[in-house]
Amino acid sequence: QVHLVESGGGLVQAGGSLRLSCAASGRTFSSYAMGWFRQAPGKEREFVAAISWSGGSSYYRDSVKGRFTASRDNGENTLYLQMNSLNTEDTAVYYCATLKVWGTSTPASVGSWGQGTQVTVSS
Repeated sequence: QVHLVESGGGLVQAGGSLRLSCAASGRTFSSYAMGWFRQAPGKEREFVAAISWSGGSSYYRDSVKGRFTASRDNGENTLYLQMNSLNTEDTAVYYCATLKVWGTSTPASVGSWGQGTQVTVSS
């Protein structure tokens, strides 16, 4: 089991940037593919991005391609999500998670969840 703690959320104006972090502890972080998900009020949790155990491969939901970048530092047991050109539709609680299967993008593919960090984008 791996314990995940997100940070870096906050309030930002449309067009701005934020970088989320996810600190991992417990079992070996570098052995997991990792993902970012988000959940807006009244909506289902949705996939945002995934990154392979080495950091060499990643994939994204279409609406964030070219704006968001997932990265990781296995030496520091930390996952990141750089978010640029934010818009109001990006407002949500963002969660990091371990992925049980590479290439998937559903919450059912998640092993462990963090507690989430709120991102609010104002117009």
